[in-house]
Parts: sequence; C-alpha cells; structure tokens
Amino acid sequence: MKTLVVHCHPDPESFNAALFSAACESLSSAGHQVTALDLYAEQFDPVMTLDERRAYVANPGFVEGRVQKHVDALRAAQHLVFVHPTWWYGPPAVLKGWLERVWLPGVAFTPPAKKGQITAPGLQHVQRLTVVTTGGAPWWWLKVIGDPHRKLFTRGLRVLMAKNCKVTWLQMHNMNDVDLRERERFLVKVSRTLRKLG
Repeated sequence: MKTLVVHCHPDPESFNAALFSAACESLSSAGHQVTALDLYAEQFDPVMTLDERRAYVANPGFVEGRVQKHVDALRAAQHLVFVHPTWWYGPPAVLKGWLERVWLPGVAFTPPAKKGQITAPGLQHVQRLTVVTTGGAPWWWLKVIGDPHRKLFTRGLRVLMAKNCKVTWLQMHNMNDVDLRERERFLVKVSRTLRKLG
C-alpha cells in the first residue's frame, strides 16, 4: 500500500518525533511503500498568500504549482497517516496551513457547480486514514467539548476519501502528566497497530 506519513512538530527530539520515526519504520516493515513529509523539517510555508487566495477556486493550478511535491504525494497515497500533537483542540497551525494550501479544489475535492449541490470528494483513492496524536487534555474533557480535532479528521477530511475508507485514531491524553513508562507503552501500541494495517 502506498502510504503518506505527514508529521508536524517543531522539536526533532520530541515524543512526537519518536512517534513519527516509529510509524515510518513500522509501516515500512509491514510492506508499505512509505513517503514521509516532515513539515517543520522542510520548513513548509503554511501561509496562504493574497494571490493564492484569489486564485484558489478560479485557478487552483496556480497554488498547486507552488506545492507540487505535496500535491503529488497526496494524489499517490492510498493510506494517509498524520503524526502531530493536539494544540488548542486541533492540529498545529503548520498542519492546518498544509491542509489549506495542499488540499485544493481539483485535488482533494471539486466545489459544487451551483448553490444547493454538494462538494464532490477528490481523494477516493485513499482507502485508510490513521491519526497518531498527543494532547494535554484528559479524554473526558474532549468528550465534553465535542472533540473538534477528531471530528475534523474523521468526519471533515474523511468524507473526501473512499466510501469504505477505514479510520484508526491513536491518541495519548494527559500528555503533560504521563511518565516515561506510559510514553513507551503508547509507542509500542502505535508500532504494533501500524504493523497490522493492510
């Protein structure tokens, strides 16, 4: 399976970086053809410019040409894996900017032709979605507020993929208070889960 792993964390020595490495290694050992994008390491620019915004619907190819490597990786993927922390109930700003600048009209979706119609999905080649994330909040608090981060990925983004796309969500809660043993246990869980994914 062609798998795109997208990592977003500024610290190369962070626990998220360890999760990213474990994800790539586990998927490769399971036979996946892995393409890895480390957004901070490659200094991906998440800011949509004025020119890009004006061209977004009318001429998305203008934006696409500026992020072609990422668009090509997205178009080739059968499995999308995101590894990042949960900050303020969502992904880091750089990852959010990546979605805005790479998941373009004609790439991730086709805008409705007229009012009343719905957006057509453009990532129907994606058969599996996996998210590996960490966050400081306890699980029950996310339930209280509706877990917007999880909904963004498993509903908002997932709807653009294949109808039978399978979702795996792996999250470590209470990140600020967990000890080394708990982190190691989660790392093992992530590795084992990804090795089993077909």
